[in-house]
Amino acid sequence: MSLLVSLTGGIPDMAWLLLLLLPAACLQAGNPAGYNRESIYGLNQPTRITGVLGSSIEIPFSFYFPGELAPDPQMRILWRWKHYHGEFIYNPSSGFIHEHFKDRLILNWTQPQTFGVLRILGLKEKDQTVYFCRVHLKMTNCIEGFQSIDGTQLTVTPVSTPMQSPSIVTSAVTTAGLEDTEGQRNPSLVNLEATFGVMVTMAVLITPVYVMMIFLLYKQSCEWEDQGTSSCSVHEAGCLSCSTGISKTEMNV
Repeated sequence: MSLLVSLTGGIPDMAWLLLLLLPAACLQAGNPAGYNRESIYGLNQPTRITGVLGSSIEIPFSFYFPGELAPDPQMRILWRWKHYHGEFIYNPSSGFIHEHFKDRLILNWTQPQTFGVLRILGLKEKDQTVYFCRVHLKMTNCIEGFQSIDGTQLTVTPVSTPMQSPSIVTSAVTTAGLEDTEGQRNPSLVNLEATFGVMVTMAVLITPVYVMMIFLLYKQSCEWEDQGTSSCSVHEAGCLSCSTGISKTEMNV
């Protein structure tokens, strides 16, 4: 009311002071670092995290609060997924686990710790979404519940296949060349069979010829040996008659 009066009747010193303080207040509201951590509730999570399909990942979290906890703080950690108001997937206090995450969620946290880790086992493609941690606790004068605003975006990547070595690739190509393709004989395999058949045929035809040639050569060599033996016998007989001086007539007598 006083500000309205001042605007109608002129701007007093108090109005000028308010105008000067307004930019500073706006700057502090736009900068979370300007808040006093001792007077607010807060929860920290990583913005993004990546895991390989079939493996496991861990989402760390920590939280803070002002004032003092009740003697029995009844601290509870819950987890949501997909969006800020998404359905709960984990409530270890009641033993609830979403059907999609059955036997795949582990919370490493104990009261009254203000930090912990949510572990997701056996990552699936449908696990790729945003996860929000929520904290419930009992203070000395009230019960508070607060949650991460942005959450943690989980990205699930496929399993990378190892590259084949050159020797394996070469072997695969060679084997593929010898196999039939779509019910048709491979040309290289047909050529190989044709060449083998020609070689067998030639061997069958040439072998008897070689056997006959070897037999004839052996027979001829035997005849030469017989002729050489008979000529030597005649020569020895002539030499004997010459040495004794007996003529052929006398020998006949």
